[in-house]
Amino acid sequence: MTIRFLSGAFCAALLALPNASFAQDAQSGVEQLRQFVRISKTAEGEFVQQQLRAPKPNEPQDKGLKVIRKTEGRFIFQRPGRFVWDTTKPFEQRLIADGKQLIMWDKDLNQATFRPAGQVLASTPAAILFGEGALEQHFDLEEGAERSGLRWANLRPKAKPSAGSNDLPYTSIAIGMSGGLPRALELMDGLGSVVQLSLMQIQLNIPLPASTFTFTPPAGAEVLRLK
Repeated sequence: MTIRFLSGAFCAALLALPNASFAQDAQSGVEQLRQFVRISKTAEGEFVQQQLRAPKPNEPQDKGLKVIRKTEGRFIFQRPGRFVWDTTKPFEQRLIADGKQLIMWDKDLNQATFRPAGQVLASTPAAILFGEGALEQHFDLEEGAERSGLRWANLRPKAKPSAGSNDLPYTSIAIGMSGGLPRALELMDGLGSVVQLSLMQIQLNIPLPASTFTFTPPAGAEVLRLK
């Protein structure tokens, strides 16, 4: 049995009302992020996601990070903890969080994988932005340097009191804000891999039908239920 999981990288550009954007851009990245988490109950938009890595020892070292994968698609979220991450290019794949479980549907493999949300959900880029809303329960927020026309907020995962460490696979997380909206997300792991995400065409607080976050595998699909 084969399970193909989402990969990624991000780049940016979002829509916002001009007057509101001007006022919000005067705020720090951390202030904009806090406000976004506070006011955003539902949203939908588009994303571009890239996964990059540092050159290998036998590759030219002056080329910088190399793009090894790029995906595009749409997203929908509803707090707390519900979202659809719908990849459309270069393949069709859907990640759905319904508040209790995480479902991945791979059209090419005709395969649906169900698993409890838990830490798997918490470690996804979508959940970092669109999760339960208690962002500062899990992260310390620090103001980052302004770059690429965005104001950045750095997220430092808080250590678990019982374990003394955090299970997130990322050593560095940064969110680029503009006009009160997240336009870019950057995540780095301990092996030098970088995920960059760009969010576009965001619409906030739209009505969503209850069926948005439900999924029934088509007849004949392989279904995996993981514990």
